[in-house]
Amino acid sequence: MTRSLLAGACGLALLLVPVAGAYAQTQTPAAQPAPAAEKPATDQGTDAADASDDDKQAPVPFEGGTLTITQPEQDGEKVLAFDGKQLATNYDVFFDRIVEVGGVKVALFDVGDGGNQCGPATVIVWKPEGGTIQSTTVEQDDCGAPPSAVSDNAIYFVPYLLPGDEKPALQWSPTDGLTISGNLTYIPEPGTDWKDIDPEKYQNIIDAFHNEAVYKEAQKLLGKDMPDMATSLLVGGGTEKTASGAFYASGCVPHDCGGNDGFMAVDPAKHKLYFARRGDNGEPNAWPAVASWPADIKEALDKAQGSAN
Repeated sequence: MTRSLLAGACGLALLLVPVAGAYAQTQTPAAQPAPAAEKPATDQGTDAADASDDDKQAPVPFEGGTLTITQPEQDGEKVLAFDGKQLATNYDVFFDRIVEVGGVKVALFDVGDGGNQCGPATVIVWKPEGGTIQSTTVEQDDCGAPPSAVSDNAIYFVPYLLPGDEKPALQWSPTDGLTISGNLTYIPEPGTDWKDIDPEKYQNIIDAFHNEAVYKEAQKLLGKDMPDMATSLLVGGGTEKTASGAFYASGCVPHDCGGNDGFMAVDPAKHKLYFARRGDNGEPNAWPAVASWPADIKEALDKAQGSAN
């Protein structure tokens, strides 16, 4: 039976058996550390696991054979292979570690396109007793996969949720393979209001959605467009203030900066939000209509996106 789980504003409360810990998730995907499982597995990393990134590309002895990462063509994709058998390819391929899950040795690799705010997919390599080498790739969307958390009997993948998101939490074990362990739903921090807003603490303006008052107002304005709007702010930094005291920031979709950009402004005093996202025709879609925006916030949009509105 699938369990319904809640992603809170200050973190994701993930109740997974046998991992019963809570995984904090307040940062954008690329900034997150991998969550820790309640029971850490026995790490059986080789010398390569403790070396520098360059040294990690050295061959890794594994289950009677050798895992290698090669780059057949200069500036081309790297190839992960076991004794010459190709397992995965991409521009970024890195050895992570070797762990033991359910009594089976498992090698973990990070494989991805690279780029801003996109975590890599995880390639799991193992050899069943009496069988041949096996591999599976865990990726949840076009922007890679969540970090892995390893317990004695399973590896868990806890997704980063954007406002309005709902995603499955995944787990993998040598016996059951990749399965869904529960559903995660984004919720803001209950009881927070406009007076609780502190932009100085925000690494990204998306953090403002943690506030329940902001989240509810955003729901009214954006509806089903809220996850897409938040995605257009992912590649971004801190906030700036207007003369009236509103704060704002711009950002873009990973791997599409300049083509899919977003803007968000928050006026805590007036309890107002302003959103814009560059459309296919180069003009931004706005919530509410830009014509109704205060002059200083409209000026901030013009400055941020470099367009005349």
